[in-house]
Amino acid sequence: MEQELKAEDVLEVALRQRNWGRWGKDDQLGTVNFIDAEAIVRAASLVRQGKVISCALPYDENGPQSGTFGRVNPIHTMLQDGGDAATGAQDHLDGIRYADDAIYMPLQCGTQWDALSHIFYDGTMYNGFRQELVTSRGTPVCGVENYADKIVTRGVFLDIPAHRGVDWLEPGEPIGADELTACAAREGVAPLRGDIVLVRTGAIAMARAKGEWGTYAGGDAPGLDLSAAEWLCEHEVAGVATDTWGMEVRPNQTAEIFQPLHVVLLVNAGMLVGEIFDLERLSEDCAEDGVYEFMFVAPPLPFTGAVGSPLNPLVIK
Repeated sequence: MEQELKAEDVLEVALRQRNWGRWGKDDQLGTVNFIDAEAIVRAASLVRQGKVISCALPYDENGPQSGTFGRVNPIHTMLQDGGDAATGAQDHLDGIRYADDAIYMPLQCGTQWDALSHIFYDGTMYNGFRQELVTSRGTPVCGVENYADKIVTRGVFLDIPAHRGVDWLEPGEPIGADELTACAAREGVAPLRGDIVLVRTGAIAMARAKGEWGTYAGGDAPGLDLSAAEWLCEHEVAGVATDTWGMEVRPNQTAEIFQPLHVVLLVNAGMLVGEIFDLERLSEDCAEDGVYEFMFVAPPLPFTGAVGSPLNPLVIK
């Protein structure tokens, strides 16, 4: 795809969609403020089948990370195991024996939410907070823990490959506002204020079909374009998540800003952004029952001062 936009094109949209101060100068939630009691009750009313679908990729050594940006796949180690029990290392305990384990993982190596402190532009993050506030000890503002009890709302699923009649989108293929509108109409859904929109590109399906992740982590990818970012903002959705590494089309639409939609959505709009969601099972289920709206429950793990978090997002029908 041609890199045809300039930085000023992106910044014009970013400023037009800026929500700084909209919920007060100290706000750290951004568009998640749209998830109010009415949105939660509306979401709960969609539970009719008693069906639960996880949209999390397994957290293990088979994940998509290749070391790009220092991100590796989860490393699982045992602190105590059956061998310890069998060899007498736990004989000081009366009766029981046990197993314990630990995980090392970058918080954004798998299915994850970006916190609003994840991205800076021109030295600033969402709501005008300065980048210097984020230190080696974490962030005192816009940390992911602010979302701990907030991400319960209506979810809307937009299956772009199904809309196009293909198995998956090819790397570099953009998804624009017009296509989001057309896909939603085809599925009989419309995004409402406070929703979270899940957009499938088929990137994970492609990786599984090929038997390798290839350049999934940081390479060329299908994804949302600048008009799609405006579409999300204008519908006042709480968040967006995709099945790609970085949510937006790569190569980016401009060579002048790396990941320009992150500047629009995270830094300026303050929108919740999710990446590496496994939407394949959901795609199959929606095709079977024709239901593309549901209750969506997806809180992060409340790591204090973290700029992102793994999660197990649940679709409940």
